[in-house]
Amino acid sequence: MTTQTIRFYHQGSVREVAGVPATRTVLQHLREDLRCTGTKEGCAEGDCGACTVVIRELDARGELTLKAVNACIQFLPTLDGRALFTVEDLRAANGALHPVQQALVDCHGSQCGFCTPGFVMSMWALYENQPASAGLPTRDEIDAALSGNLCRCTGYRPIIDAAQKMFDYAQHPRVALDRDAIAATLRTLQRKDTFEYSAPDT
Repeated sequence: MTTQTIRFYHQGSVREVAGVPATRTVLQHLREDLRCTGTKEGCAEGDCGACTVVIRELDARGELTLKAVNACIQFLPTLDGRALFTVEDLRAANGALHPVQQALVDCHGSQCGFCTPGFVMSMWALYENQPASAGLPTRDEIDAALSGNLCRCTGYRPIIDAAQKMFDYAQHPRVALDRDAIAATLRTLQRKDTFEYSAPDT
């Protein structure tokens, strides 16, 4: 079974994908079609978090919501009308690291490095969901944000330290997405013929 045309926001523009199997995953599309290999394949079962990406969509009020998801079990058609962000999107135009990435460097939060892109995206979701006026997230909020990511090197302490340090705006000035521009783009993608998945006949 193939899907209708899928339209989603990625890397500053609207992408259209047609004729792909309904069961093709976001991870497969990123790595095999777009050559965005920063998103890693670990368990391929949604358990380890190495493939974490962030999806933005408009809620019922027309405001952007953001969540970290496992790309290995997220089907590509579910991106229709949404925005997709991967670790490649955090790089600034001048090549500077995002505060999330810089905090991991400062705190030595990367060991073998394989799981790092997934941790970065989960931390970025927390960073974007935490208003600048809200102050530091609690330890419980940080633990919850990172609960879907496994570090096989068992190095969680420096990662948690980095999740706290990335909110040190004096050392790392806040970098935020242009939410209004992304929301405007997503509104143009909304259409009446929304995709509905039907399981293939068996």
